Amino acid sequence: MRLRGVEPFGPFVDLLASPELMTRVSAVGEYLRYRSALSSRLSELAIVITAAHWQQPFEWEIHAPIAVKAGVPQHVLDAVLRGDRPVDLAEDSAVLYDLCIALHRDRVVPAPLRDRAERTLGEQGVIDAIAICGYYALLAMIMNARK
Repeated sequence: MRLRGVEPFGPFVDLLASPELMTRVSAVGEYLRYRSALSSRLSELAIVITAAHWQQPFEWEIHAPIAVKAGVPQHVLDAVLRGDRPVDLAEDSAVLYDLCIALHRDRVVPAPLRDRAERTLGEQGVIDAIAICGYYALLAMIMNARK
């Protein structure tokens, strides 16, 4: 089965077991990667934060170079991979980092952080950031559950 003219790879190989799910997951991913309310720099930062949290090397190896090209500094990637809060983050990156970490580690976003995130990223940007974390967590789970 080909998806958008491309042979499935990564988690989509596993998703071949459920073709309709694969199609729907792919559509969500296409929106989140290419049409979300976030810039590619912020989207890629959310993706690498999620990949690091789930210790998913496949997603990390694909998205870390894309993140650098999108404007995420290497020192930020290095800190994220170590599990450290990067220093010298721009405000939008800082609030995105805090939002993603709250979701992954604490499984809740405190109201003050949500308010700060909405002021910085916009309401749609916050929802799209949350969805990016969830989407890439799903992909990580699929790959981390491989035989």
